[in-house]
Amino acid sequence: MTDNQIPGGRRTEDPADVEWLDTPDRSDGRVYVMPEDLRFAVHVALATGRPLLLRGMPGSGKSSLAPYIAKQMDWRYYEHVVTYRTQPRDLLWSFDSVRRLADAQVTMSRGETPDDASYVEPGVLWWALAPRSARRRGRPEGVEITDPCPDPSEEINSTRRPDRAVVLIDEIDKADPDVPNSLLVPLGSHRFTVAETNREIRTERSEGEEGGRADEARRARHLVVLTTNEERELPQALLRRCVVHVLPEHDRAMLVRIAEEHMALWPGEVTDADRELADAVAGELMKVRHHADKQGVRRPSTAEYLDALLACRSLGIRPGTPQWQLLTRNVLIKPQQMAGDRP
Repeated sequence: MTDNQIPGGRRTEDPADVEWLDTPDRSDGRVYVMPEDLRFAVHVALATGRPLLLRGMPGSGKSSLAPYIAKQMDWRYYEHVVTYRTQPRDLLWSFDSVRRLADAQVTMSRGETPDDASYVEPGVLWWALAPRSARRRGRPEGVEITDPCPDPSEEINSTRRPDRAVVLIDEIDKADPDVPNSLLVPLGSHRFTVAETNREIRTERSEGEEGGRADEARRARHLVVLTTNEERELPQALLRRCVVHVLPEHDRAMLVRIAEEHMALWPGEVTDADRELADAVAGELMKVRHHADKQGVRRPSTAEYLDALLACRSLGIRPGTPQWQLLTRNVLIKPQQMAGDRP
């Protein structure tokens, strides 16, 4: 296969025209190979109403689990990627105090009082617990709403169950300890109060729920998935309130099994040659991991294995060729990982 030839024989000078670049997103929930112990942890989290905390190496599939569960169960899905700047209440709500102050000068000149709810932006946990309230920005039912808040995942959630939700809080370890500590009560009681409007937000009942049945349904109504890359130690209080599962590094057999599931969604028919390629790339990955251990750099992950496999399948690269050596350095061993190679 030449450099500008793509599967099927068509040639192109523009990489944007290559069909194999339009591959499914691994976070879209379409594919996930779930071992039995992980499946059991999910069931325990649902049965107890506890958050599920996933630990494991980067690229091991921690962030991909939540959208997969949401898709399989037809539940609404929300996600929040934590950064070093994340504030304690960002997952619950935010308040635009600057805009409120500017508007107050105008409304007060007319003898009016600003509607504080107009400046409230519901966070992912609010949307999960009480979507109807989130659309009203916490205003009471029956009040005319002129500025309804749009669901941040409207495209995904419009056809899913309105009374069930999965929330991914990704890389919680990046946040200051105040962030996980501030989530203990909302995650435990499924309620919180918006300070600026003094409105309590709690899990909304679906139609037809009564008495004890509502309480039973509420415990399994939402699944909150937390992930950590162990960059910072998490508070013990949070760990006590979570179902904790460690995702192991995938061995060669599991890598091939995962590859087969993903290849089924790639363009074109999956052939025996593709399966042999998946096994060959997995075998080479084991060698790269061994080399990485010797050099004291990070071992390549499952996500990087899938990238390497896709590149090999699309570009006609085979392990052991000069192109494979280049691919290894571009995909499996990142330049920043190779710092350990220098004297």
